[in-house]
Amino acid sequence: QVQLVESGGGSVQAGGSLRLSCAYSGYPSSSYCMAWFRQAPGKEREGVAAVSSDGSTSYANSVKDRFTISIDNTKRILYLQMNSLKPEDTAMYYCAADYSSMCVVIRGTTTFVYGMDYWGKGTLITISS
Repeated sequence: QVQLVESGGGSVQAGGSLRLSCAYSGYPSSSYCMAWFRQAPGKEREGVAAVSSDGSTSYANSVKDRFTISIDNTKRILYLQMNSLKPEDTAMYYCAADYSSMCVVIRGTTTFVYGMDYWGKGTLITISS
């Protein structure tokens, strides 16, 4: 059974940094996609960043040049390094995975990354001004 477990959430001041981790179980195929999403109170869930099995990455415009997604397949952990955090980054952050396909990214949409099959329960990030 696939499980995704996020950690690393917390509260920081604007301009600070945080690193999220997502420990994943199960066995991705040779083509897979792993991604981070977030959902702020009263807003729809939005895609933040994604990484495919070929190492390619994609970022939402709102986080580009501030966030970095990476994966350590040996440790089976997905990371999201978040720098220059802003109050508008406050949200519940979710890890998600598609173990059978590379990332399907549609830029300009809120969802941004499509076709995710597995989801974590989320970790809360609060950024104060």
